[in-house]
Amino acid sequence: MILDEVSQASRKVVGQKQTLRVLKSGEARKVIVAENADEKVKEPVLKECAGRGVRVFTAEDMASLGKACGIKVGASVVAILED
Repeated sequence: MILDEVSQASRKVVGQKQTLRVLKSGEARKVIVAENADEKVKEPVLKECAGRGVRVFTAEDMASLGKACGIKVGASVVAILED
């Protein structure tokens, strides 16, 4: 399950700005997007992933994605980085 991979990843970033930054630098290996995240947050990330051939996975909601990241608030977007 993708949330298990998120929680075990040694290198990850949380949030739209950080995810876009690592996508543009070529460091992102996978991106996880919460289904209930705002479209304004998801759309630029999904476009960047499509343009760079990065696989996108979905999480059920922001709360579970945030919990998998080890934070106490929801997360809309997470990128797992190259090791």
